[in-house]
Amino acid sequence: MNAPQSLAQKLIARAAGRDEVAVGEIVTCKVDMAMFHDSSGPRRLQPMLEQLGAQIWDKNKVVLVMDHYVPERSEDARRIVRIARDWARDQKLPHVYDSQGICHVVVPQHGHIKPGLFCVGGDSHSPTGGAFGAYMFGVGSTEMLGVVTTGEIWVQVPRTIRMRWYGRLHTGVTAKDMMLAMIARFGMNGGAYQAVEFCGEAVRALPMHERMTLSNMSAELGAQVGLIAPDDVTREWLEAHGARGFETTRWFSDQGSVTEEHRFEGSALAPQVAAPFSPANAGDAAQFAGTKIQAAYIGACTGAKLEDLRFAARVLRGKHVAAGVRLLVAPASNADRDTAAREGTLQALVDAGAQLLPSACGICAGYGDSFGPHETVISSTARNFRGRMGPPSTRVYLASPYTVAASAVAGEIVDPREVLA
Repeated sequence: MNAPQSLAQKLIARAAGRDEVAVGEIVTCKVDMAMFHDSSGPRRLQPMLEQLGAQIWDKNKVVLVMDHYVPERSEDARRIVRIARDWARDQKLPHVYDSQGICHVVVPQHGHIKPGLFCVGGDSHSPTGGAFGAYMFGVGSTEMLGVVTTGEIWVQVPRTIRMRWYGRLHTGVTAKDMMLAMIARFGMNGGAYQAVEFCGEAVRALPMHERMTLSNMSAELGAQVGLIAPDDVTREWLEAHGARGFETTRWFSDQGSVTEEHRFEGSALAPQVAAPFSPANAGDAAQFAGTKIQAAYIGACTGAKLEDLRFAARVLRGKHVAAGVRLLVAPASNADRDTAAREGTLQALVDAGAQLLPSACGICAGYGDSFGPHETVISSTARNFRGRMGPPSTRVYLASPYTVAASAVAGEIVDPREVLA
């Protein structure tokens, strides 16, 4: 056929052992890596595997992360984590990350995601892997059972929706703001479970931590995957984290392979805030200025990576959180926490009055601690659904770490550029 192939098509074709695939075609793909965590993994997979009398197809291609129920805050949490630890030991799994941070950050930091790979994850934010030029999406426990026993999964080849960002972002504006703007424009089903590809000058200028935020929140856009073509930024980050044996030059969309493209001007983007109870309720931060808050949260896979912590520190240095406001910070991984500590970023947060929490999913996932009834919170997480991070009366606004930190200082939602000026 020799038809132009999108990045998504090229990745699927490789996994299917084909030269090319057509949009809409259903193909069976070999899985290069399957990731699951303490919530989605052993407690569900173990009984099903035992019932079938089945074995893991390739233990070296399985990655298990304990991040949702750690540190254990209840007997139920202890039971779930114990199942995961016992199963990992009994199976002699070689890639287990226990209490090292959030899976979507820990897994790439240990070199498990590389350009060209086809991966699945037992979590809805698994599209984070697309930031590295890998095809990665979330699956449920039944689908994961099929992957774990056969090493394969079928997919329908998606069409590609390209989001092209021109210009450069101004200081105080981040990938989180880009995503909230896209979700506000297209809605939470705008991705139509297709492949969304992010490109353009503003995307190429982003460091890897920020690109991960774009791909991560393609889940909130309703996409199956959120892809970014790998480049020198990708290569340098992966090599710095010990990844080897990959190439970046072949993974891009051919001209003529993408029929739907939307354009955005990065230099015109203002910091965004999403009001309760949906990421799609987003608009310029100025629209929400003056909304009083009782808590601010910098955490989760989409809002507490190293770059996010640095953003917050730029706002907080020499300042202090407003009276009556709690600022909670849960670094996304131990590695990011350690780097932030070495360079003084973490100290700047603490000096400003931040309370440090463990590197885990924590409040975002609704396990362990949560916010109180009737509290108004501004958060760097990906979701602000009713009842997710506290009782139904808890109101959560979503924003970038810049905006969360600036609002914590002001005691109310503000445009962070006012504080940075």
